[in-house]
Amino acid sequence: MYGPAFVAAIAYVDPGNFATNFAAGSQFGHLLLWVIIAGNAMAVLVQMLSAKLGLATGRDLPQMCRRRFPRPVVLLLWVQGELVAIATDLAEVIGGAIALNLLFGLPLPIGGLVTGAAAFALLGLESRGYRRFELAIAGLLFVIIAGFVIDTILAGVDLGGIAGGAVPRFSGAQSVLLAAGILGATVMPHVIYLHSSLTSAHTRDLGSGPGNGHHTLVRSMRRDVLVGLGLAGLANAAMLIIAARLFHPSGRPADSIDDVHAGLGEMLGQGAALAFAIALLASGFASSSVGTYAGQVIMSGFLDRSLPLAVRRGITLLPSLVVLFAGVDATQALVWSQVVLSFGIPFALVPLILLTKDRSVMGPLANRAPTTAAASAIAVLVIGLNFYLVSRIACG
Repeated sequence: MYGPAFVAAIAYVDPGNFATNFAAGSQFGHLLLWVIIAGNAMAVLVQMLSAKLGLATGRDLPQMCRRRFPRPVVLLLWVQGELVAIATDLAEVIGGAIALNLLFGLPLPIGGLVTGAAAFALLGLESRGYRRFELAIAGLLFVIIAGFVIDTILAGVDLGGIAGGAVPRFSGAQSVLLAAGILGATVMPHVIYLHSSLTSAHTRDLGSGPGNGHHTLVRSMRRDVLVGLGLAGLANAAMLIIAARLFHPSGRPADSIDDVHAGLGEMLGQGAALAFAIALLASGFASSSVGTYAGQVIMSGFLDRSLPLAVRRGITLLPSLVVLFAGVDATQALVWSQVVLSFGIPFALVPLILLTKDRSVMGPLANRAPTTAAASAIAVLVIGLNFYLVSRIACG
């Protein structure tokens, strides 16, 4: 059962990750590489729980919330889920628009329209079978990875620096804040919902459940998550390693995606800049379609209702276009979209933990006590870090 985790992995290499990882590497070299490694381990556990829920129940997380929680709670979860879908699309469409500007000089508003259309086309594959959609997204994930493999080869690696970066440590308050930003953005609420939906679709097609070959499916699911999220983790690590190799020694800033693109072109040549821009474009196209798909799962699961694909695409795309056409600073828009996502994390993660530890829901696939304890610790850490970051932003 390969595929669902590759779709989820796109959320971990979205345009917001590009900016954060390059900023970390440019400011602190390899110092915060261990944060990316720890964040990836957290993501693996959370996505495994989401996938396991779909496997055990044949339903996704929003559907199970509707079945198990009071109606007012379900409505609250739906409202915040819609806000999460919109905030997610904001970041992804802006990232795609920036990539099109870098590659072809398109104005950002036009780039946003093109990104929205590309995401719509990708989503059209889902109506012809979820496997086509999964394969398309997996293909774009490999484009992202290929871009950073090329840039890593061109930049070279410092093995000693990488080894040192794997050791947990900080260097001043700013490094702590940046580490909190990396970890706080690790768990993306929309793919917690979506991963359970994709896995449940596979389970229904295979005619399996907790009582019919579930151990084989669990092993397959674990391999899927480890490979998919592992590739995303390598891409994130490559971003930081490239920045540590090139930007940190030179003192060149990498505070924005434009800075990174220009710096790669000057230090490694236009081929490296092109590989970066193509990877960013693939990220924007794929992550925008994944965000819209998640929006469908959220509404259908919490309300037992759905909208036509074009209407759903329009709902999530409109705020992004308003921001781009209004000329709002793209970086600030990305920051505030992450604030909204921060508030969405507990609404997805806490119900997931409650449901996956419940034997009446999960049967023999219910979490063991150590798994629940580890997931709860992750929830406390991620929620705490996100509220810390929100407070820092609010205080200026």
